[in-house]
Amino acid sequence: MKALNKLLYSLFLFVFCVLNAQGTGPGGQPPEPGGPPTGPGGDSVPIDMYIYLLSIVAVAFIVFYTKKYKSQKI
Repeated sequence: MKALNKLLYSLFLFVFCVLNAQGTGPGGQPPEPGGPPTGPGGDSVPIDMYIYLLSIVAVAFIVFYTKKYKSQKI
């Protein structure tokens, strides 16, 4: 069981590192200062309009599955 846990943790760490990898920009060069804004001060993206709705849906899923599994517990 310990070996399985270590394998799963290693897999999650690997996937997290791969999915979080950021490119250096077009042509392999880092972006120049004074370019278009990026990050928190950048242009808004369409998902920004749904942050509150997505938060409510996430909490609803947590409550639903918590009650579902708690009621099945014997």
